[in-house]
Amino acid sequence: MSERSDAGPADGDSPVEPKRKPERRWPMAAAVLAAAGLQVITPREGRLPAWWVIPIVEVAMLVILIARDPGRIDKRSVALRRQTIFLIGFMTAATIGGVIRLSWQILDGTSRVSAGALLGRGAGVWITNVIVFSLWYWELDRGGPAERAAAAPIEPSFVFPEDGIPERVAEGWMPQYPDYLYLAFSTGTAFSATDTAPVRMWAKMTLLLESSLSLVIAVLVVARAINVLPGS
Repeated sequence: MSERSDAGPADGDSPVEPKRKPERRWPMAAAVLAAAGLQVITPREGRLPAWWVIPIVEVAMLVILIARDPGRIDKRSVALRRQTIFLIGFMTAATIGGVIRLSWQILDGTSRVSAGALLGRGAGVWITNVIVFSLWYWELDRGGPAERAAAAPIEPSFVFPEDGIPERVAEGWMPQYPDYLYLAFSTGTAFSATDTAPVRMWAKMTLLLESSLSLVIAVLVVARAINVLPGS
């Protein structure tokens, strides 16, 4: 076995980047399946027309993506990245459509959709909102998972706590999907970033959009819940 040398790189040699293991596909896939599942199990009253098309398309696109790059995400492919962005974009459009539909039905006094259905769909839309934005952060930060695994020289859009304390994390640490899911969840609940700092304009504006959608959903759902409480 060879011993690790503490000497620096020889003159003319570039520093060796720590080896990074590509992250697994299943956390991201589980998030997409959870979003698709919410489309099926939440109350169906007052949904978007042809709502059943949404989960079918999401699962179909996910299956194609996994078939082209199964296991760990290690292929630096423009086509794969475009396909991933298209999937997330489709989920985003469906989520925004759900927010608009939900908002209109809560604010419209003549809507015949039951309070229970509106509250159940509100919870489903909020969770989907968190998942969708976590996927955007995961795909766009530092060039995406494949570029992060390859240690590509792309500046970060989010600075995580681990970036400031490298001695506390494993050598070659990089953010993975659960880190971005936590970022999206904390943004959706606190309506702002907590321990992770956005350092790029697109990151700040995307956090702003997620916070705004979460606030709209929370305010409308809470107002509706108060309105249907006994004695109100």
